[in-house]
Amino acid sequence: MMRKLPLLSSLLLLGLGQAFAQTPAAAPPPAWKQGMPASMANSTLAPNPGKNTATPAAEIPIDKLKLPPGFKIELWSTGTPGIRAMARGESGKIYAGTRALGRVYEITDNGKERTSRVVVDKLNQPAVAINKGNLYVMAIDKVLRYDGIEKNPNAAPVDLTDAFKLPPLQHHNWKYLRFGPDGKLYVPFGAPCNICELPTQEYAQIRRYNPDGSGMEVIATGVRNSVGFDFHPVTKELWFTNHGRDWMGDDTPNDTLNRISKAGQNFGFPYCHQGSIADPDVKKDKACDGVTKPVALMGPHAAGMGIQFYTGNMFPAEYKNAAFVARKGSWNRTQKIGFDVVVVKAGNDGSNAKVTPFLTGFKDDAANTFWGRPAYLLQMPDGAMLVSDEQMGAIYRISYKK
Repeated sequence: MMRKLPLLSSLLLLGLGQAFAQTPAAAPPPAWKQGMPASMANSTLAPNPGKNTATPAAEIPIDKLKLPPGFKIELWSTGTPGIRAMARGESGKIYAGTRALGRVYEITDNGKERTSRVVVDKLNQPAVAINKGNLYVMAIDKVLRYDGIEKNPNAAPVDLTDAFKLPPLQHHNWKYLRFGPDGKLYVPFGAPCNICELPTQEYAQIRRYNPDGSGMEVIATGVRNSVGFDFHPVTKELWFTNHGRDWMGDDTPNDTLNRISKAGQNFGFPYCHQGSIADPDVKKDKACDGVTKPVALMGPHAAGMGIQFYTGNMFPAEYKNAAFVARKGSWNRTQKIGFDVVVVKAGNDGSNAKVTPFLTGFKDDAANTFWGRPAYLLQMPDGAMLVSDEQMGAIYRISYKK
């Protein structure tokens, strides 16, 4: 019996070794937890889950929404879950991308009602823009152009992916697209992390391209996560929203509204936030020296999204050339903030900016809950403003009457 013990011990050790070898490594924390300090290890804060199913019109409490006197809001369309940025074609059709669902919608208005169809599905976080009757769709790993889609709903896509040379990492790599006054396509490429030294310099920047993907230029660096911009109606300069990092407490850093006055400006990431706060984790001497200061602070973790300069004649004169900014709302904050649309009035050079509430009522402050998440804005030819609600999958129309 004693002679068998060494063999038995060897078998036991072999079995234990195999068991350890087969035990999978612990999964890394989700991307949104990156940068969380040990002191917040037990925090219950987490991204707000999206509602990616259609919400019937009767279940959207539009009566809770509030605007300044004289303004009216109505439900313009429903049935487009996850809807985000919108682009309007010459025929009046509206195209919109999504994030989680990977869809691009086409919304048609016959004067009485709005109907929608899915143009393309199962893409990786697609965004859209319209240029000369052609629909551009850019996902994290694909660029498609649908020529003349308004007249030809079955237009086959032209694949432009190779020309645009898209960086591959996914986190904060969702796109916002807009053609500028110069005819070029402007695109952000966010940082692939919450806070980190960039793995390569092709992230945390805003670029512009010729419509065919040639002639790429980097016009801004140090931009952590911009998902919305517009061109000033007077100066034609690009103004953009930018999300600050998470896990620096409830009140820092702010999201920002920024202005590019010349190509090549740096906006601070990863070393400096909101133009004035040095990062405690990714350190650099004189971290904020040379960083372009924001036009306005937009609230900590408020998730500033779409921006639309108002150039119409329907709203009162005080809103002319003012910037409307949708704040989708916070998750990395104990008391929620945002879930609204604000107006930023500033000089043409961004001076003396003042931020005031405009559309509110998506959030219940007492209960610290929300029901809707305004994401993007689109000015219509008659001067009315459309607002997309990603959570409800709806679009609202804001009008004004004396």
